[in-house]
Amino acid sequence: MDRLILTADREGERLDAFLARTVPGLTRSAAQRLLEAGAVTVNGAPGRKNDKTAPGDAVEAVLPDPEPVDVVPQDIPLDVVYEDDWVIVVNKPVGMVVHPAPGHPDGTLVNALLHHCGDSLSGINGQLRPGIVHRIDRDTSGLIIAAKSDAAHLSLAAQLQDHTLYREYEAVCVGTLRADAGTVDAPIGRHPVDRKKMAVDPKNGRPAVTHWAVIARYPGHTHIRCRLETGRTHQIRVHLASIGHPLLGDMVYGAKKPVPGLAGQCLHAKRLSFLHPADGRRVTVECPLPDWFQAVLVKLSRQC
Repeated sequence: MDRLILTADREGERLDAFLARTVPGLTRSAAQRLLEAGAVTVNGAPGRKNDKTAPGDAVEAVLPDPEPVDVVPQDIPLDVVYEDDWVIVVNKPVGMVVHPAPGHPDGTLVNALLHHCGDSLSGINGQLRPGIVHRIDRDTSGLIIAAKSDAAHLSLAAQLQDHTLYREYEAVCVGTLRADAGTVDAPIGRHPVDRKKMAVDPKNGRPAVTHWAVIARYPGHTHIRCRLETGRTHQIRVHLASIGHPLLGDMVYGAKKPVPGLAGQCLHAKRLSFLHPADGRRVTVECPLPDWFQAVLVKLSRQC
């Protein structure tokens, strides 16, 4: 079992919410189960899920040993861009789902990592699984990092929170962005009607910030670079659609008709930079634009 000692930093936050926010990979429901099992104390006293924190409270949580998940390792080829004893960075192709889910029970990145990594797995949140700290959509290609140990998982998740884990994407959006660079700072939450979609939601959404810069302009389209401060679901797609420039090929937030030659939206996670969990050195990796993305740019350039 892992024993974590945390310090509360907010006044009046529910204890289960505090745990879910500060322990990487721990969901609100998992935090509540820990509290119900008596595995959490506050200043030495048993904690309850609706207890409220005060700055400086000493919160101690005992995490259970990880249990195997019912996911079968599969020998699926991986494009490994960087790997050591702590982390692995993979260039995910368009069409590959990250986690098994209804409709996608196998053939996922998790299945592939279970086969590739063997016993080197993160067990945060009580499940034995590759420590995938962030996700990218099925129809988005590019870099995704996974932790091989709980220590690495905790380090990378903390870097996501303080923005020292840097992610940069390239995309083609519909329409001409007039400015050379800009920022979309708009909270994102579940769509009020279609719960499978996300939407800008100033009232109930979580903070989301996307910085963009123009790489090239073509008739009716713009090639841009995007840098994320936050990692909300569908963030780039929602933010660009909200300013009237949805991604080319995005049939959820943009035009409903497919674009010939595109399997998904024109979005590629090209560059990733992080502080190595072992020694704190800055590691930066990148992968080239996939052939289908480059073909889109060639086609657009011919229209000029």
